[in-house]
Amino acid sequence: MKETQKPAYGGQAVVEGVMFGGKKQTVTAIRRLDGTFEFFYLEKNSPKWVKNLKRVPFIRGIVALVESSAIGSKHLTFATDRYDEDPNQPESEEKIEKKESKVAMWLGVAVIGVLSFIFAKFVMTLIPVFLAQLFRFLVPGDVGQVILESFFKLLLLLTYIFAISQTPIIKRVFQYHGSEHKVINCYENNLPLTVSNVQKQSRLHYRCGSSFILFTVIVGMFIYFLVPTDPLWLRVVDRILLIPVVLGVAFEVLQLTNKCRNIPVLRFLGYPGLWLQLITTKEPEDDQVEVAIASFNELLRIEKEGVQEVDLPQNLELLE
Repeated sequence: MKETQKPAYGGQAVVEGVMFGGKKQTVTAIRRLDGTFEFFYLEKNSPKWVKNLKRVPFIRGIVALVESSAIGSKHLTFATDRYDEDPNQPESEEKIEKKESKVAMWLGVAVIGVLSFIFAKFVMTLIPVFLAQLFRFLVPGDVGQVILESFFKLLLLLTYIFAISQTPIIKRVFQYHGSEHKVINCYENNLPLTVSNVQKQSRLHYRCGSSFILFTVIVGMFIYFLVPTDPLWLRVVDRILLIPVVLGVAFEVLQLTNKCRNIPVLRFLGYPGLWLQLITTKEPEDDQVEVAIASFNELLRIEKEGVQEVDLPQNLELLE
């Protein structure tokens, strides 16, 4: 079905739930042990100067990345703290201590979320440099070195994602990731948000952060063609200094591929990112889709009415 012009909503999979965000509001829905939904709300309160930076091409991508990481980490902390708590059971001292320990652990993860991404970016950027340098005796030219470096970077990325996707908890998170995409696709295709309609949608989406990660590898390769690969120290310095440049350009490429996704000749530009999503998303179960629908419907509601206590459907039949 042809897509109509609608607000561009984004989302993020969390532990046993899904977060969705609009222009001013974000909401996460998780399913508790007793089968009910619990919601977490967080308003976007960016300072004016941040909002201004988000309008500047090539800079807005970096700002959006930092902002989404900060907001997403808070939603992740909420989900991790609450999903396995049974609201019908009183909290013992041991349970409270365990809960506090878990909160402290995930709060630490949330605080260093952006720093972890930056560190990972440094690692994923510099290790391929040294690996490519080891083979300079076989591939001495600058062009060949950049291509070899990009190959190692892609190999590391795919190996890491595939490895973590084999763990049970990440498999379920990737299923919720798939349900998030399906809900957005269903909404953008102007279909009622029922489980049956959502399940018929693709679990892939052009605006996904997985696509952005892959585009940093591709964009980085073309940018690195413009700087020398020798001597090694200069190559390392160049790669570090170019990290924000690569991130900024990759974000613009991601936006471009989303705008071109309905143009037959140009829609293939986004295919590499979609292929990576075959790993980072999994087909969700109906109950996972149900949670994603509840989260998205709640976002639409609070954008109109504001945050307030309401009774929402708690089962599949009502959502149908």
